[in-house]
Amino acid sequence: MPKNTGSDYSLVRGLTRGLDLLRALNVQEDGRASLADLVQATGLHRTTVRRLLETLIAEGYVRRSDSDTRYCLASNVRALADGFREEDWISAIVAPALSALLQTVVWPSDLSTPQGAYLVVRESTHRFSPLSFHRAMVGKRLPMLLTAAGRAFLMCCSDEQREEVLHLAKSGSDDQARLAADPRFVANVLERTREMGFGSNDGEWTSQHKIGAIALPILHHGLPVGVINVVYLNQAVTPKEAVRRFLPVLQHTVKLIEAQLSELPSLQNQ
Repeated sequence: MPKNTGSDYSLVRGLTRGLDLLRALNVQEDGRASLADLVQATGLHRTTVRRLLETLIAEGYVRRSDSDTRYCLASNVRALADGFREEDWISAIVAPALSALLQTVVWPSDLSTPQGAYLVVRESTHRFSPLSFHRAMVGKRLPMLLTAAGRAFLMCCSDEQREEVLHLAKSGSDDQARLAADPRFVANVLERTREMGFGSNDGEWTSQHKIGAIALPILHHGLPVGVINVVYLNQAVTPKEAVRRFLPVLQHTVKLIEAQLSELPSLQNQ
């Protein structure tokens, strides 16, 4: 339903309907929807939905799957977020790499970047993985000390940044705050992570105790600009099995991303 904007100009109903359709596609559980699904989600007539879909396909904002004729968002949707510079390298380089990683490991992965005492998920294959247990991960915060991704980031960031992260973590009121105030715990986590060469957790994050993960940092000019993980249910995959099955392909994925990033200027301030 179009909102009253207070303007003297009438709203373009075709545009609002097209945006409704894009929103409906965006919230689909697996990122795909049939024509009937979209008719039900938007309340629009079947013919109207079909006409809007064909227009959006022609403009590159929607595509039709070759395998099951369902519809999903296309790459031009990302281009609408031009003002978000961080999205440039994430959408152009990381998103295709995560998609390829998913084809091999099947379990979902996330790309996270630092924000204070947390990492924030910027890109994810959770919505596409048949083994996913959290569909909407983009925007979620991951505590640095309790997750594989956070530990991978802390092991290779600068000493100054690590101290700032720990300082911010101590000021919180969650499990991470208590652990950040324990120098022995922090030292043990860093030592173990550096010895392994990758981040790992096996249910330590209290609110996600059924989840295990391994993770590697993405380095650009020697500093981490993000982290990629592979997430699994720890009842289905043991830590040793995760390393054997997922670490080699995760290492390959990170190397490919770093090679492409090497041609870009600094990303630290993006």
